[in-house]
Amino acid sequence: MDTTKELKLAVLIDADNVPYSNVKGMLEEITKYGTPTFKRIYGDWTAPTLSGWKTVLLQNAITPVQQYSYTSGKNSSDSALIIDAMDILYTGGVDGFCIVSSDSDFTRLATRLREAGMKVVGIGEKKTPYAFIAACNKFIYIEILKKEIKEVTISKNTSKEPVKKSAPAPATSVVSSVDKELIKLISNSINDIADEESGWVFLGALGSLIIKKQPDFDPRNYGYKKLLDLISTIKEIELDERPTGKNNISHFYVRTK
Repeated sequence: MDTTKELKLAVLIDADNVPYSNVKGMLEEITKYGTPTFKRIYGDWTAPTLSGWKTVLLQNAITPVQQYSYTSGKNSSDSALIIDAMDILYTGGVDGFCIVSSDSDFTRLATRLREAGMKVVGIGEKKTPYAFIAACNKFIYIEILKKEIKEVTISKNTSKEPVKKSAPAPATSVVSSVDKELIKLISNSINDIADEESGWVFLGALGSLIIKKQPDFDPRNYGYKKLLDLISTIKEIELDERPTGKNNISHFYVRTK
């Protein structure tokens, strides 16, 4: 994702397909990619199942959009979200969209927004169909945001004993495992852009290429905060730290062995 400028983002949330308990974590994650200029959430607010959203919306300044369920069991908020997205595309002056949903019905919308030159970030649960994931520039699983919220809560605890007991807990939030397919993806990506003579690749460039190939790639899916931490555990890949000479800052390069 291009972060050289502060992108203006329209955040559109499908209330029927995401849990309200993760909204704070989702909004904090979105700020890594830009500034939310629109924050709207769609659902039938007369339904008892959405009653838990009220306090969350007030705390996070999210505008609710009412969409009645005309047919029992049918998610009616999809069409309202899609119509608003297209209106914002042509009149809102935004640089990108964040679609928060686990519903594959937004696949065509994400594709259309990207065709218009918009950056599209998706946020949803692990169960999200891959068609929607692939249509986004970047897709983030809600499960890893739950993990980060849990870690922050633990770090604020001043008692040493509970911290020791809770330390292994983050591993339960891992949504993917480091397997042969992941290693192959990383190795092939290194070979795709490696320097012809030395075989080295700047780690930042590698991360950008992997996300282009697989939008839901995120080191946090595997229990690591950074790509560097993940790479360092893969024995098939060699890591080289190169000091820049400025403020103890180093750049990292990788190549296949």
